[in-house]
Amino acid sequence: MTAAARHARAGHRVAVAAAAGGAMVLLVLLLVPVLLLVARGGATGLRQLGSDAELASSLLLTSACATAATLLMVTLGTPLAWVLARSESRVAGGLSALLELPLLIPHPVAGIALLLAFGRASPAGSALAAAGLSIVGSPLGIGLAMLFVAGPLYLSAAREAISRVDRRYEQVARTLGDSPSRAAWRVTRPLAGRGLLAAAVVMWARAVSEFGAIVILTYNPKVASVLSYDRFTAYGLDAALPVAAVLVLLALVPMLVLRSLRALPLLDGVERS
Repeated sequence: MTAAARHARAGHRVAVAAAAGGAMVLLVLLLVPVLLLVARGGATGLRQLGSDAELASSLLLTSACATAATLLMVTLGTPLAWVLARSESRVAGGLSALLELPLLIPHPVAGIALLLAFGRASPAGSALAAAGLSIVGSPLGIGLAMLFVAGPLYLSAAREAISRVDRRYEQVARTLGDSPSRAAWRVTRPLAGRGLLAAAVVMWARAVSEFGAIVILTYNPKVASVLSYDRFTAYGLDAALPVAAVLVLLALVPMLVLRSLRALPLLDGVERS
């Protein structure tokens, strides 16, 4: 073996060792805290679901508000995602950037912005109060905060899923008599269905984990993240561990759903009706 070959092999071994060491550091940083949390509080948290009414109601409230926010975003946001995916104008590009801005805003700041726009002192908040609806201190405020911080994830992912569908399929459907909206519904929707469903699952998971914006708008009734923080500040780490661990276990549900989407062939076919 030549000196150059030995030098190259030694360099390769150093690079592999450095990559393996970096991977181990990341594994420790990303996995060990979660595993410790579940090991310390997971079993207790699951047992408390049957005896701790506050914990059970907070999880139900969290899941219900996240589901409502996700369904609303899917209903209203999917047509918008289609428009953004199919448009090549600079206006659409600028609009996409603005709609994704909440992803970059610190979440307590997002809560303050929502409070300014929909609080009791705002015109919108006053109008809603006159109609018997309250944003602050209500499940409606929780859902609004979830929609604001997690909705852009759905829009972005849905736009990407739709843009991957060749628009020529829609053009063929239109030559057969479909309107643009019907062509999008019959052709693009099923072809992008896997991506749209994954986008909805990601949004739901992000909504469930939200804390900063919700705690500004609605401290009570408490979602699970706020309950965990409340018990930590009031009673210490041991009291917060079961709630936090249950939230981690709840996060496994959308993760498993996302993994299972790869085995769903039914979303890949075009609707024939």
